[in-house]
Amino acid sequence: MVRPSLTPEERRRGEQLGLLLREVRGDRSIVEVAAAAGMSAETLRKIETGRIPTPAFFTIAALADVLGVSLDHLALRLTAATPA
Repeated sequence: MVRPSLTPEERRRGEQLGLLLREVRGDRSIVEVAAAAGMSAETLRKIETGRIPTPAFFTIAALADVLGVSLDHLALRLTAATPA
C-alpha cells in the first residue's frame, strides 16, 4: 500500500512537533529518551525531524510521560505555534 503524500500543513505541523519535543528533551540523549518511551532512537529522530509528522497518540503520550510534560502542555504549545 502506498502512503499518500503529506500536505504542506502536515509537514509544518510535524516540524513544529519535532521542534517542541527537541526543546522539551533538552540535554537528554535521544537514545535515553527513546528507550525510556519504548521506541527506537531512529523512530524518535524521525519524529523530531518531522519525517513522521503524525505519530500515534500513544507514542506522544509515552514521550510526554518520559519528558515530564503533560499532553495539555504539548497541545497548547502546538496550537499556539500553528498559524490561524
